[in-house]
Amino acid sequence: MSQITEQAVLGKLQNIIDPDLNKDIVTLGFIKDLTISGGDVSFRIVLTTPACPVKEAFETEAKKLVGEIAGVENVQVVMDAEVPKGRGVAGNMALPKIKNIIAVSSGKGGVGKSPVAVNLAVSLALDGAKVGLMDADVYGPNVPLMLGAAAEQPGIFNNQIVPIEAHGVRMISMAVLAPPDKPMILRGPMLHGVVRQFLTDVNWGELDYLIVDMPPGTGDVQLSLAQLVPVQGAVLVTTPQTVSIADVRRALKMFETVSIPLLGIVENMSYFVPPDMPEKRYDIFGAGGGRRFAEEYNIPFLGEIPLGMEVREAGDRGIPVVIAEPDSPQSKAFRTVAEEVARQVSIEAMKPELVVLTRAK
Repeated sequence: MSQITEQAVLGKLQNIIDPDLNKDIVTLGFIKDLTISGGDVSFRIVLTTPACPVKEAFETEAKKLVGEIAGVENVQVVMDAEVPKGRGVAGNMALPKIKNIIAVSSGKGGVGKSPVAVNLAVSLALDGAKVGLMDADVYGPNVPLMLGAAAEQPGIFNNQIVPIEAHGVRMISMAVLAPPDKPMILRGPMLHGVVRQFLTDVNWGELDYLIVDMPPGTGDVQLSLAQLVPVQGAVLVTTPQTVSIADVRRALKMFETVSIPLLGIVENMSYFVPPDMPEKRYDIFGAGGGRRFAEEYNIPFLGEIPLGMEVREAGDRGIPVVIAEPDSPQSKAFRTVAEEVARQVSIEAMKPELVVLTRAK
């Protein structure tokens, strides 16, 4: 009969600390399906994001630590992920199948907010998450074009709109519900109705993340979203220049006013490297404004996206750059931003209290 005990295995695994949550993986309930058979030990480590940057390190350390127990001959570790459910009490509308709602916003237009939202959504999907993208920028709904779905029409099932799926992302937009040349002339109550319809009348299914591409500024759509649903957090998009930073400052204050946490700031169009002169770098819109802003307000700096023709060309073709040019500097930067966003969502989800999940034995 094996002398290896569950207590001994878990005692070893308690030495592995999650760097973001500052608790060990046993206390956090990450260890599942622990089985011991003779000298064989197997278990799953269930992390909070499919794109966890310490996944390989956790697996290596777990095998090493458990392998030190007398009598252990083989250690099998399966790495898994389950995105935690975010804020569930704010707002007045329940969306139990959507774990986390993330608003992508900016204080002004022209900073590339929609390309950031699109590539963020597709990057999270590429990492294995279930992702939806709600184009709430009703005055300039360009998301379908960037996803190559501008000519598609959503279906209807059980009196609900079935979102269009493109590049692994479920999407809805006014652009696929109204003629392409029809101007969006909507007042406050109508905007509130559109946001509500996109949330309740669309059959999103089960989602880890619903990314909401917000209109520029601090208007009715932002307030409606905050009033209707528990938004897990906002991602602010800016360029390095002073004018953009001044406007995103207003957006930050607006989200603070409606009690939506700030997941962090993305600096878009940070610099330009000419394709024919890779040794040169031009700070067309200034340098470091986004990072300084993040430090000033003590919010995470999620990353900087270099300016490049790749993003524009990919968006015009309807293929997001993270798919069209996966090895480009822009694509790599978007993937890093997506990892950081997922990380911040997990941290926010665990903030109210560190919930110890029941271990599967």
